[in-house]
Amino acid sequence: MSAPSMPVSATKGGQWALSQGTVSSLQLSLADAVAMGLRTNRDIRRSYLQRVAQKFDVQVAEAFFSPRFHLSARQVARRDSEDRRQEVSVTPKASLNTEWGTRFSLSWAQRVDRTDRAGRQQQRGLGIEVVQPLLKNAGRDVVTAPRQRARLNERSHRLGLEASVAQSVTQIVSAYRELLKAQEQLRIVTRALERSREQMRVNEALIASGRMAQVDRLQNEADLAYQELNAEQASHHLEASRRALLKLLALDLTTPLHASDDLSAERIDIDPEHALSIARQRQPAYLRQRIAEELADIDLLIAKNHQQWDLSLVAGAAEDRQRNSSNAQQRQDRRWNAYAGVQLDIPIGDPAQRQRRVHAQVAVDTQALQQAEARQWLEQEVTDAIRTMQTHWRQYEIALRSRSLSEQKLAVERRRLHVGRTSTFQVLSFEEDLRRAENAVLNALIAYLNAQTRLDERLGTTLDSWEIALND
Repeated sequence: MSAPSMPVSATKGGQWALSQGTVSSLQLSLADAVAMGLRTNRDIRRSYLQRVAQKFDVQVAEAFFSPRFHLSARQVARRDSEDRRQEVSVTPKASLNTEWGTRFSLSWAQRVDRTDRAGRQQQRGLGIEVVQPLLKNAGRDVVTAPRQRARLNERSHRLGLEASVAQSVTQIVSAYRELLKAQEQLRIVTRALERSREQMRVNEALIASGRMAQVDRLQNEADLAYQELNAEQASHHLEASRRALLKLLALDLTTPLHASDDLSAERIDIDPEHALSIARQRQPAYLRQRIAEELADIDLLIAKNHQQWDLSLVAGAAEDRQRNSSNAQQRQDRRWNAYAGVQLDIPIGDPAQRQRRVHAQVAVDTQALQQAEARQWLEQEVTDAIRTMQTHWRQYEIALRSRSLSEQKLAVERRRLHVGRTSTFQVLSFEEDLRRAENAVLNALIAYLNAQTRLDERLGTTLDSWEIALND
């Protein structure tokens, strides 16, 4: 079974971080995760297994115009009240279909009968026949329609494979970033917990010096308990994110895993018209819809063909040789015959032929509506994806400014607390503002990166962005 692959230069390979001679965690980059998923993801492997049967369907359709051979053999022993007989017959046959509907067949028959009284009788003959349809099953477009349908289906199946791989890659990338986000959230909570403990020590010193009331300690203790709760929740989210990624990679869920990439982003400006032009050429779902429209036209052509009368020219020739031998005499006969003519088959009173054409015409009209809907869907998806990405970038920039101001505000308020010009409650409130600002930056950054990935999927350029070869 084949599998998609990435260039070796695109990955660094997951490295096991060793601590005191033991394995602590698997340091995995995003490129490593994608490369590993291409080899192990179950959805991708399932898609490639389906391709085995799909490719064979095309081979069968292509073989329709290749010579076909058939061999029939028989041996029978008979017995009646007068004699015993043994019959042996061998009949090889070859046939060939052309793209214009012409059918050639060549056969050779040989039969040998042995009896106790009549002796041995041998019969052999060569036959050839040519049939040229004039109405039904006539014409290159009609005759090659099943093969063209198989080729279009193969293109659709390959696009389906591309979409499946792209979707799995998108899921792996999103899961990896969710793990990065969980790791960073845990670091944010841990830093907040350390600041809360540091503030507790500062407050104790102020209380000891008589510059702060004892009751202010309760506020600090409550904040410390709240930060410990946040740390516990962040640890749980980190474990859930790790297991979700391991499942997509089809790895043991107990595998220690750490996302090693740094979180960063750069602004990307995309022209909507250019993006839409790319999507019309690359988006698998949209291209499959266009193929479905072509398939409906072929089905209508086939349905119209089945309504035609079966009128054909036929011609052929056959040679028959017989040889009889017994105890009394031997005799050999040789005969041949040739024929040419016209054969006609007219279905009368069969509504199934009309039914097939009606259904095919309805399918063509339906596909025309779906094609118009697909064009509108593609335009909406691409436009929305670009707008979403731009919105998340603006949110990221605003979140960065908010975080910077929150840090400055907290630093000023701490200095004021040291000189007794503010309260512990105000400092803790500004601490909470900083935590929200840090999480806002993180969420906006992850959302922006995921929006880029989703835009890639909408444009149908995911495999190109990751330099993935389908190896199909």
